[in-house]
Amino acid sequence: MTAAGPGTGRHRAPEPVLVREGVLLLDADLVLRHANGEARRLLDLPADCEGHPLDALGLPEALTALLRGTEFTGAPATVHGRALTVDLHPADRTGGAPCRIATLRDSAPLTGPDTARLRLELLYRAGASIGTTLDITRTCQELAAALVPAFADFASVDLYEGVPAGGEPRPDRSRPLRRAALAGVTDLSPLLAPGSPVPLIPGTPRARAVAGLCSVVEPDLSAALAAWDEVSPGTVDAMRAQRVHTLVTVPLAVGGTLLGVATFWRARPRPAFDEEDRTLAEELAARAAVLVENARRYTREHTMAVALQHSLLPAGLPEQHALEVASRYLPAQAGVGGDWFDVIPLSGARVALVVGDVVGHGVHAVATMGRLRTAVHTFSSLDLAPDELLGHLDALVNRLDQEHPAPDGAERPITGATCLYAVYDPISRRCTLARAGHLPPAVVHPDGRVEIVDLPAGPPLGVTGLPHGTAELELPEGSRLVLYTDGLLAPRGHDLDHGLKLLRAALARPDRDPGQTCEDLLTALLPADPADDIALLVARTRALPADHVADWDVPADPAAVARIRAAVTGRLEDWGLSEHAFAVELVLSELITNAIRHAAAPIRVRLLRDRALICEVWDGSATSPHLRHATDTDEGGRGLFLVAQLAERWGTRYPASGKVIWAELPLGE
Repeated sequence: MTAAGPGTGRHRAPEPVLVREGVLLLDADLVLRHANGEARRLLDLPADCEGHPLDALGLPEALTALLRGTEFTGAPATVHGRALTVDLHPADRTGGAPCRIATLRDSAPLTGPDTARLRLELLYRAGASIGTTLDITRTCQELAAALVPAFADFASVDLYEGVPAGGEPRPDRSRPLRRAALAGVTDLSPLLAPGSPVPLIPGTPRARAVAGLCSVVEPDLSAALAAWDEVSPGTVDAMRAQRVHTLVTVPLAVGGTLLGVATFWRARPRPAFDEEDRTLAEELAARAAVLVENARRYTREHTMAVALQHSLLPAGLPEQHALEVASRYLPAQAGVGGDWFDVIPLSGARVALVVGDVVGHGVHAVATMGRLRTAVHTFSSLDLAPDELLGHLDALVNRLDQEHPAPDGAERPITGATCLYAVYDPISRRCTLARAGHLPPAVVHPDGRVEIVDLPAGPPLGVTGLPHGTAELELPEGSRLVLYTDGLLAPRGHDLDHGLKLLRAALARPDRDPGQTCEDLLTALLPADPADDIALLVARTRALPADHVADWDVPADPAAVARIRAAVTGRLEDWGLSEHAFAVELVLSELITNAIRHAAAPIRVRLLRDRALICEVWDGSATSPHLRHATDTDEGGRGLFLVAQLAERWGTRYPASGKVIWAELPLGE
């Protein structure tokens, strides 16, 4: 047991009222508003006694008469053959609704074994009720509530700044603590409210406890109240009005690291705290400190994981004209997960939509999600077909598993992940989709009809060697494509069919924009306490107007280049974009000439007016050109370099046959 600090005295062992004190709270009309468990036992009160008038409780007339009286201490009463000592005092001296508190104690003396048993019972009950979650504030609240009124009339827990947010505690005597929790026998506590700064006044019990990192018992608070009176006279007046006269304060420390202070207070007529009470408070505070430290470390890791996750998820949706898109991401309350979504502009005015889910929670799942999202961006820049992209992603996940050696005697952990990848073309209004173990998307037609896409599931990512099927849909303009992760449906009793039924019902509303659709889905499907994170992506399709597309067939004759240039110039004049004619002619001349010289028929040119001018040259060869940096003596090799200088971006993609070389030229503001 820690040595007693200044102001600590060893008093006569008090009457053990630890658990054998009943408490009744009566309002001004003598209606019972609260009775603790011991009062119910001593008076044999019914379970529904609260809310009934005093006369209807079936108490002996002598006791009822006592409780109708005014303030007194130590009045004897006999109930069911049990001798009781009754105290009565008002609890409204600091304002609030008039009420009175009666305390009842069994006057039969407790033997040593009885006292020890009751203390052990309190330790057991308090230990079971503290630390039910990894929330720091709630853990502090549970500590305070566990000891009121069985051990103290009021209990407070104060932590150093930064601890509730998971930060490292930095004790500084010049900085106050902050109240994290408060419990009391009355709603109108004389102590500072949670959230208030609590100064450490030199010489007071809490200041001594912090300085010496030891518990302090103060049987008489007269001197301490005088010191507090200079800082918070209102609080001191309230404490004196409610007759708070003794405390025990215990540092919350783990391994020499001070997190805060727990303080327990008693009001008269309860006796002063003694050394046995100090031992009990130290035991409970030690347990609570470990729980607070565990919660602090969890909060710190959770905060780091959330920050990492936010840095890896899209900060915003990219500019594109093919789709009107809205998205939602909701983290799980149990911890961050590996769900993600993406909107990726592709060549030819097309757009890719991605939704994925890494199994598990925590930093590892978030980091894996970031790697997969980066890989999807890389593979999509190659203009791969959806099934081919998932095949590459599948091989990557398998390699990630191989990077982590298996622990001795254990199997290698497997990275579980699913993904859905869709590409929408606003010119043909066709959408090509593939999924790897992911839930199927939904399509809402303009008339409100909802369709769950019949898309081959494919194996989850990491199961190398198995193919992923594709589906191709033609979507009317104004259709809504809905992609989501399983967190949206799984909470419904893990019944996928029921979840899909609710999904259909929530989507079956025409004339809803993507943002409204997201809100409809979350309102209908989001559980109160999500166990898994949720990624949701809703895209309404647009079509590129036919007069924004121009194409020409090109014969394999160099003389045809001039004719195509003239046709392109005429189309740009029709679009009011004549100022871009020189750059477009130069780019197309180079690409068409290369196709005629080095590729195979058929050759076709397509010009698209979107957020940029898109020049495309199609041919029947699969040979890809490469950018060279010609020297001063080279006769050729400068064509693609000029294209790269004039274009905002350029590249090659491979449709079902042949290839397409494309270049995007900015239109400016």
